[in-house]
Amino acid sequence: MHTDNYCVIMAGGVGSRFWPVSRTLMPKQFLDILGTGKTLLQETFDRFKPLIPAENFYIVTSFEYQEIVLSQLPEITAEQVLLEPMRRNTAPCIAFANHKIFQKNPNANIVVTPADHLIIKVEEFLRVIEQGLGFASSCESLLTLGIKPTRPDTGYGYIQFNSDLEISKDLPNLKKVKTFTEKPELDIAKFFLESGEFYWNSGIFIWSVNSINAAFERYLTDVSNLFKDKYATMSAKSEESIIHAIYTECQNISIDYGIMEKASNVYVLCSDFGWSDLGTWNSVYEHSAKDEKGNAIKNDTVLLYNSKNNIVKANKDKLVVVHGLTNYIVVDTSDVLLICKKDEEQLVRQFVNDAKLLKGEQYI
Repeated sequence: MHTDNYCVIMAGGVGSRFWPVSRTLMPKQFLDILGTGKTLLQETFDRFKPLIPAENFYIVTSFEYQEIVLSQLPEITAEQVLLEPMRRNTAPCIAFANHKIFQKNPNANIVVTPADHLIIKVEEFLRVIEQGLGFASSCESLLTLGIKPTRPDTGYGYIQFNSDLEISKDLPNLKKVKTFTEKPELDIAKFFLESGEFYWNSGIFIWSVNSINAAFERYLTDVSNLFKDKYATMSAKSEESIIHAIYTECQNISIDYGIMEKASNVYVLCSDFGWSDLGTWNSVYEHSAKDEKGNAIKNDTVLLYNSKNNIVKANKDKLVVVHGLTNYIVVDTSDVLLICKKDEEQLVRQFVNDAKLLKGEQYI
């Protein structure tokens, strides 16, 4: 375990596509979505522990989630929880963590990961992460993990790579990135799958703190200057007000759009370790155990009759009986019941907005 290795876990989202289980006060990264006995945040932290010392983790989240993070990850301190005063997408989030880490260790190599991904082949995943950290420490590069696609999925971004150019004999799966494409139409996704030159964009990044800071200076100069100028005047007592001032002025922009799509030193590690971003109820269904009729039942308090290919998650204190449903999402909580066709689950975000507007924020 190398003391120069750090991990930044982005844990500030609200997970609205997992409503009504994921709520504003307790979003999905803090829930045991898969029934493993651990929350998604805990799964992510534990996954990286073989490579990253506990003191080298930083969790970036919102103020309202600080106590949740500390209660779920007792191995870290309050100083390792970086609190965003408002949501400004991934670029300011990463810049915040970079500057914090740079102050501690200017030789740091960093893995940046969302808090809510599923990794099935953990040993293979760790092998790829080790490869990436080794490459990032020896080369001024911005590295992302690409996932071999198994279907023409329109819900993922895609990375096109140069398959002919050999970057390293020791890393045959390391490729130079040509283009990024965000969530294509189905016919384009089919073409990407058939071409063999496109991998899914996992949203997991690896770089040295100096490489990413240099990229911020070049491509997101305003964000870089905000952190550099205001951080220079910051004390422990003034950190909250300084970060608030920085975020107030920061543009709302993703790291992909702000840097990765523009930089010339971007590489992808082509990988296949059983990955899902767990972005939807359908993704949970895909990775859940099912009965003989294809139903994924997430609680013991469910009875199904003449039903198939459903995902049913029930309130543990309530018996739920389902009859005659096929290809549905059924999610029952103490105050909300959702029944939605699986192939129309993109409507969940609309349901959330309508519920907030028409019925009140207590349901969100």
